[in-house]
Amino acid sequence: MAEIVARELIYFWYYFDVQFRQIAGYWVLGMALGSLVSVFGKEKIHGLFTALQGKKLGVLGVIPASFIGIASPLCMYGAIPVAASFAAKGMGEDWLSAFMMSSILLNPQLLFYSAALGPAALVIRFASCFVCGIAAGLAVRIFFSKRKFFNFAGFTAPANRDTDPNPFLRFLKNFGRNVKAAALYFLAGVILSALFQRYVPADVTASLFGKGNRGFGLLMAATVGVPLYMCGGGTIPLLTGWLRNGMSMGSAAAFMITGPATKITNLGAVKIVLGLRNFIFYFAFTVLFALLSGFLVDYVLF
Repeated sequence: MAEIVARELIYFWYYFDVQFRQIAGYWVLGMALGSLVSVFGKEKIHGLFTALQGKKLGVLGVIPASFIGIASPLCMYGAIPVAASFAAKGMGEDWLSAFMMSSILLNPQLLFYSAALGPAALVIRFASCFVCGIAAGLAVRIFFSKRKFFNFAGFTAPANRDTDPNPFLRFLKNFGRNVKAAALYFLAGVILSALFQRYVPADVTASLFGKGNRGFGLLMAATVGVPLYMCGGGTIPLLTGWLRNGMSMGSAAAFMITGPATKITNLGAVKIVLGLRNFIFYFAFTVLFALLSGFLVDYVLF
């Protein structure tokens, strides 16, 4: 019995070590990039969004709004008060929807993490999140032109925590907060990935999430994104292992949409500002867009 346990621990350590070495560099650099953007670029990025109000872009404004949402380093709980401040200044709800949707799905830090998945997955993640933000803005403009979509009552702009007069110390403190918030999720993701690689045969992953499984694989990927997604950095090891074992790129795309959009903490925040009816619309839109994205990736692009 002791020999079996020792053998399994050796196998587990092998998979853990390989995965950790492959991902850790991207994780650390992603944290550093996220802190740099947050400390030195956040105000400028949000200033760009405010500046859009003076331009008569109309419906085309959802395009830069979605891009700025991706560039923003804020998490969902940080994005909502910022969006509330934009709404108070008269920003249109379609532009706000594009900004918030893409901000939920992606940020500079997570984009850099995703480079560990390979160039194709990186491009697909950026493109699908960017288009999802645009689609969200268009959906709100079309279906909610005669009634309010958001309720930002009680929300104010968040206090700036990066106030140290020394720029280098500001960066270090921000970086430390990022590590503290995400390190355990990252390690949990590497552990789960190692367990999957050791105990779940590659053909099982391919049968569940592979392109040959038609639409069921996409539905499975979109579904498991709801309970499994806890932190963006923590899911990168899982996706790396799944893609290696036969997960289709379309299933990965579906997971990368539903995961952050239906993350439990994000759902709680979104429910507060949307109310039940609009929340159901948000959830249905997210799942449908994820399935459509996965289908296009698997059966048109690949």
